[in-house]
Amino acid sequence: MLIIPAIDLKDGNCVRLLRGEEGTETVFSDSPSDTAKKWETGRAEWIHVVDLDGAFRGNPRNFEAVHQIVRSVSSSIQVGGGIRNIATVERYLEIGIKRVIIGTSAFTDREFLEDVCGRFPGRIAVGVDTRGGKVALRGWKETVDASIERTMLEFRDIGVSLVIHTNVDRDGTMEGTDTASVKDFLSICPLPVIVSGGIASLGDLEKIQSIGETNLVGAILGKSLYSGSIDLGDAIRRFQ
Repeated sequence: MLIIPAIDLKDGNCVRLLRGEEGTETVFSDSPSDTAKKWETGRAEWIHVVDLDGAFRGNPRNFEAVHQIVRSVSSSIQVGGGIRNIATVERYLEIGIKRVIIGTSAFTDREFLEDVCGRFPGRIAVGVDTRGGKVALRGWKETVDASIERTMLEFRDIGVSLVIHTNVDRDGTMEGTDTASVKDFLSICPLPVIVSGGIASLGDLEKIQSIGETNLVGAILGKSLYSGSIDLGDAIRRFQ
């Protein structure tokens, strides 16, 4: 199970939100590249980067900060947040991003998703953020009624390489993982899955790993790393 540290960008800073709500951010660093170097030193193979301004506004707003992260570390970088057209995907891949995460557009613009998966096989993931059991879109402000199981099958057939599932109700709360919802999602998703949201301790990681689904490939850690409740090196040694 890959242990993947997160860097959330807002106004060029490294922040964390509470339950994905705009205006709840806590700034942890004004140098995202230094934060990335810290996670690289902790032996992170992958770093998860989200452009929060992009997610809220619908187009990337922290491209230069992302570029600085890529230039500063050798860890593989995956990025999401406001990615809604081919030009943006190409721009990210050109600077060395290894995996691009499509969020809202995966659910609202199927033609775009099909196009980008066809052009860049193996490089496109979809972020499936859920709130109250429903898919949350447009910077987590809206939810849609959609069959998650049927949608995941469609994503597989389109060529999506991986799904990142975040329980927004738990994200940034340090309340612990909703293991039941993680298990339910893994059981209906035919694609490799990275999970996130609420992971607060090594015990949470043990619970996730114990689910035993073969499509579980990783877990994203955010506030638990920034608050010190989990040490990245310890987590990687125990679970990766």
